[in-house]
Amino acid sequence: MKRGTIKRGLIKRGTALTHFDEGGNARMVDVGDKEITERIAVARATVTMQAATLKLIRDKKAKKGDVLAVAQLAGIMAAKKTPHLIPLCHPLALSSVDVKLSLDPKRKAVDIEATCKLKGRTGVEMEALTAASVAALTIYDMCKSVDRGMVISGVKLVHKSGGKSGTWDA
Repeated sequence: MKRGTIKRGLIKRGTALTHFDEGGNARMVDVGDKEITERIAVARATVTMQAATLKLIRDKKAKKGDVLAVAQLAGIMAAKKTPHLIPLCHPLALSSVDVKLSLDPKRKAVDIEATCKLKGRTGVEMEALTAASVAALTIYDMCKSVDRGMVISGVKLVHKSGGKSGTWDA
């Protein structure tokens, strides 16, 4: 089966997905022959909300506690649990997970950026995306009692480097 090549986020015509064998059965990709390289992935997400909700977060007055601290920890923990959540993901020995949260009062938003790193044979894109997503879900969970209209958006990979395919930036 021919490996698929991805360019600018699109699968080129005539290529195959790597997580299926010739019979269409799901399989974990064998990465044993890949080179060990430093791999980095950065993902982002945004949670928009009412101004009053953002103020509660900023002032650390949410009933459930420090929203940003808990969301940051949740994102880090989620990155480490990615292979338990996403079928066919390889368990990875992450060397670093960094989750940064910032408030943007003009947009009434919390912006999340998750960076995952390791030296290994496969990338860390799913770990970074999982970290950003779970941090966003945690913000929603901790503030839903005061603002059920929050919106999680913009969950995306913005950078990956390492491995045979090199560097990709959104």
